Amino acid sequence: MLPTENRLRRREDFATAVRRGRRAGRQHLVVHLRSGATDPHAPGESAPPARAGFVVSKAVGGAVARNKVKRRLRHLMRERIDQLPPGSLVVVRALPPAGDADHAQLARDLDAALQRLLGGGAR
Repeated sequence: MLPTENRLRRREDFATAVRRGRRAGRQHLVVHLRSGATDPHAPGESAPPARAGFVVSKAVGGAVARNKVKRRLRHLMRERIDQLPPGSLVVVRALPPAGDADHAQLARDLDAALQRLLGGGAR
């Protein structure tokens, strides 16, 4: 489970990450990343933590399959949230094949997408 301070909850935050952030797609998921928009040199302000949210539609499967995918993605993101710049907004959108994917496949796709978005991967 992601700590409370690392969760996206407001609709506006999801919209900001999806509309204004960069996107990297893989076979099982699409990751949207909006890097920290706050000024780290502003006096008296500490950088907010990176936050992540998940979108798993009915196209992935029934309620059991969707919840299983969400649990797996939350667990994977918990291990990777420290790699993100402070103040970042991340939205992980599961695609229909994610319902049949195992933990390792989701981890590979998430790692590849984050590596590309953080500047380490080629197009």
